[in-house]
Amino acid sequence: MESTSEALFGISEQRLTKMRRYRKLKDQVAARLISVGGISVIFAICLIFFYLLYEVLPLFLPASIKQTHSLDQYTLSQPYFSVVEEQGQVGLAVTAAAGPVFYRVADGQTLLTPELPTATAITAFAKDSPGSRAYALGLADGSVLIQKPEYKIQYGDSPLDKTVVPRIEYPLGTTPIQVLNGEPITQLAYRESDDLVRIVAADSAGHLFLKDFAKTESFLSDEVQLEEQTTLKLPQPSGALTNILLSLDQRWLFLVEAKGKVEVLDLRNPVAEMRVHIANVVENGTEITVSDFLLGGFSLLIGDSKGRISQWFITQDETNQTVLTNVRTLTLKDGVAVTALQTEHRRKGFIAGDAQGYIGLFNTTADRRVARKQVADSPIQWIAMAPRGDLAIVNSEQGGPVSYHLDNEHPDVSWSSLWSKVWYERYDEPSFTWQSSSASNDFEPKFSLMPLTFGTLKAAFYAMLVAVPLAICGAIYTAYFMAPALRTKVKPAIELMEAMPTVILGFLAGLWLAPLIEANLAGVTAILLLTPLFCLIAAFSWSRLPRDISTRVPDGYVPVILIPVVVLAGVISMWLSEPMELAFFGGSMRDWVSNDLGIDFDQRNSVVVGLAMGFAVIPTIFSITEDAIFAVPKGLTQGSLALGATPWQTLVRVVLPTASPGIFSALMIGLGRAVGETMIVLMATGNTPIMDMNIFEGMRTLSANIAVEMPEAEVNSTHFRILFLSGLVLFIFTFLVNTTAEVVRQRLREKYGSL
Repeated sequence: MESTSEALFGISEQRLTKMRRYRKLKDQVAARLISVGGISVIFAICLIFFYLLYEVLPLFLPASIKQTHSLDQYTLSQPYFSVVEEQGQVGLAVTAAAGPVFYRVADGQTLLTPELPTATAITAFAKDSPGSRAYALGLADGSVLIQKPEYKIQYGDSPLDKTVVPRIEYPLGTTPIQVLNGEPITQLAYRESDDLVRIVAADSAGHLFLKDFAKTESFLSDEVQLEEQTTLKLPQPSGALTNILLSLDQRWLFLVEAKGKVEVLDLRNPVAEMRVHIANVVENGTEITVSDFLLGGFSLLIGDSKGRISQWFITQDETNQTVLTNVRTLTLKDGVAVTALQTEHRRKGFIAGDAQGYIGLFNTTADRRVARKQVADSPIQWIAMAPRGDLAIVNSEQGGPVSYHLDNEHPDVSWSSLWSKVWYERYDEPSFTWQSSSASNDFEPKFSLMPLTFGTLKAAFYAMLVAVPLAICGAIYTAYFMAPALRTKVKPAIELMEAMPTVILGFLAGLWLAPLIEANLAGVTAILLLTPLFCLIAAFSWSRLPRDISTRVPDGYVPVILIPVVVLAGVISMWLSEPMELAFFGGSMRDWVSNDLGIDFDQRNSVVVGLAMGFAVIPTIFSITEDAIFAVPKGLTQGSLALGATPWQTLVRVVLPTASPGIFSALMIGLGRAVGETMIVLMATGNTPIMDMNIFEGMRTLSANIAVEMPEAEVNSTHFRILFLSGLVLFIFTFLVNTTAEVVRQRLREKYGSL
């Protein structure tokens, strides 16, 4: 007798058992493969996150100060100035007794004491900008001698075996420049440019004299000729001077007085009008202990007897008067006098020492003390720093000079410098600014992520403003009202738009759409008004047609009639563009917007970005929304209609609530696409990192900034790591958006799943 399986299916029981086992095995293999694939995706995402974190984490690691060795053979007296050369092998100390003296950093042994071309005693000292390395010696006979250290590297058997050979050069000649008539120079300021040498000197009575020399370099040799141009007696200081400092542009002279004031002289004014401001830079009862320029020669650093170091530079007040403004104040150790100060050669930072033997690393851009350490039990007398900022020699009153290794890779990064307003040097007020590079050596990097984040959200906002109404309304009509035959053509055509490369969209937006909108701004504005008006007129006209004519168009095919209506609205709008501009906007709507309304207009602006990115985002939102609406069970809609609801009531109260989880997912995925878009915003926004909601202004986004600047960023530099931080911010933002979307989607599903 045949078995039951053979009777029912024509298959033997044994074969059916094998098929069941094989099916079970396939199910198990598929389940395991799907699990492995899902876990692999999660693992890959975690790897991306941790790699970004690995690149970003060094930005926020604390700096360190580590002692390396003592300079036991150092025997020089208190120097005017001390510095270490690039390789960290040779130090230079300029003293009153011996002038320049080169010593070995490894032990402090004197290597070279160049003989001065004059036997006159040194009475004052002034340095030029760190990039030039030159300095000036003020002499007892009222003359000034300019010197410049130079270093030659001699290599041994291997590239690592190198010796630094120092020497002193005289860029303006070995003959001292006469500034005062036989009187000792007590204070000195010196700046040299390509064609001008400016020297300001004070005599023993406190009188200030300025001398300018035109500099001419010989084409056939390295000789430099000086021609005296100007000799001025400057306004008398109101108090005893402790320091005079001349700005890098040779315009501003700062007179630092012992009683806590700084007088500002504008050397471009007539002598009687030079004193433009007098600032009290310390509190009453507090003394100025040290003063120097920050890198760049514009910001003044003032250290006082209470342990505070304040930064000051020239700004303009509300009445356009020149004022010396306190930008920020940092503290080494509260209540302890600052005794030494040395600025960095390549960053807006400095190292300071106090009367209790503490030293601290500071950065003005980040507005923070990076590190602090007590290195001695006696006051710090002087500090010498290498140009790379990785080595410092600290001399205390009792302990002598000691070498320290400074691990301070990213001092100019802090939470405030990334996300808060920063008062950058020579700015009138604090601002959010992104500017990662410049042609000048004294440039202050500006790494505020706020303009980039704002630009990212702005671009996404305008893209969603264009895409969401069109995509969702189009999806609703396509899934719910359109004829099935027409839907099979429209839906694939719209989804095919997503296959267009975004670089092509960006190219068209930047080189075709942006100039078109600029030249026909009135016509583009008219399109926004005439298109819906023409559609309403067409709909009204259609409703008034005789029934025997309107019924010739099958149900669901009516929107095809709107295609020529929309095209006609666009053609008429563009045709009327020039007449409207001549009639209402004086011939140019762009100029009217800029001049009459005072609204800045950039050719590549948010309108262009909204249209181009909206075009790119529409297929994503449309496809997911249309699938969600089309997937609503037909029984729900048929039941609603059977109970007497109109199609619109059924759509609003049944279909849309049921499909809301899918619609919300479409919006979130579209938003993620807009936030992460790179090529369109790269080519169509102008890439200007500004914070302005003006629809006619451009922007720069995080993703576009990474694409533009990553190829030119130095590996492991602060700039390089902040670009990775931008990627991490995008990653976290996308994660939060997707997580929020999933939570909301699940709640919507629970709420409307019972319909």
